[in-house]
Amino acid sequence: MTDDKQIKLTEYSRGSGCGCKISPAILKEILKTTEDLPPQEGLLVGNESSDDAAVLELENGDCIISTTDFFMPVVNDAYDFGKISATNALSDVYAMGGKPILAVAILGWPVDKLPASLAQQVLEGARFTCRMAGISIAGGHSVDSAEPFFGLAVNGMVKKENLKRNNTAQEGDHLFLTKPLGAGILTTAHKRGVAKQEDFELAISYMSTLNKVGEALATLNGIAALTDVTGFGLIGHLIEMCDSGRLSASLDFEAIPVIPNLSLYLDQMIYPDMTMKNYSSFSSLCSSMNAQQLFTLCDPQTSGGLLVAVREDDIKNYIEIAHAFGLQGIGDKCIGKFVAPAHKVVMIN
Repeated sequence: MTDDKQIKLTEYSRGSGCGCKISPAILKEILKTTEDLPPQEGLLVGNESSDDAAVLELENGDCIISTTDFFMPVVNDAYDFGKISATNALSDVYAMGGKPILAVAILGWPVDKLPASLAQQVLEGARFTCRMAGISIAGGHSVDSAEPFFGLAVNGMVKKENLKRNNTAQEGDHLFLTKPLGAGILTTAHKRGVAKQEDFELAISYMSTLNKVGEALATLNGIAALTDVTGFGLIGHLIEMCDSGRLSASLDFEAIPVIPNLSLYLDQMIYPDMTMKNYSSFSSLCSSMNAQQLFTLCDPQTSGGLLVAVREDDIKNYIEIAHAFGLQGIGDKCIGKFVAPAHKVVMIN
């Protein structure tokens, strides 16, 4: 009988985590449509803005948030894989300022290659994370697939006045990031067997940390825009916040938090394939980047942090909430600012 502990889940998939995402350029082609659909009554957020989730207004100012996210193993441990996948899926609700209320599981499992006991551990990890979010996994769907994958479909609730969008920042708003960058680099190093255990455990800790701060930030009028940083890297999601060139953003690269010892892996040219796909999609919209900036800012994040646009007069209140959620030294550092449209959408200083 195979020892579950000896099985490395990442060996059974081509990609991993949010690095599995289809490249931005190809996704744009896929989403093209000639269908002229009538507007849906009450639909506040749909496909038009590449936001984190769909939002439908109900009655009395209540809105339901709907999202789904799943991917192939980013770590070898099944329980950790379940925790990270669930954390990542729930993040889309928090990124809209919402509170999760319901989740159902999405599981693909190569039953001829991997034991069912491992899939059970994946679900256990996800159940733990959902319990931390105050909800249950109430059902789901599974298929026999060529590669393992797991995720959740999640619903959440938010008051209309507290709903946060990804494209509503204004000139002069300040940028903050609630988790350090580098998850894609660390997980790639782990897959190659060269990641230091303490570095990788720290990456797992960040990837498993819920972005619950988003729900608390929703009550601040000064939170101008909100999104989470995942497979398109900080650059890709920041460009979405700039809303097709309506704004530009100036980034202070040295202020951006990164996972400690990241340079150790960059010096070995360790990075996910998705990094260069991101760069290819976004480079024309950005000022020139050196190698360190490119591999950090285009690094696909799995279960990354929230990218927060804060109006200047509410920065103090934002920082108080960030500190209440233990984000001292990371989420309280301003990493940039939205500015008037310039020759590039994102300028790296």
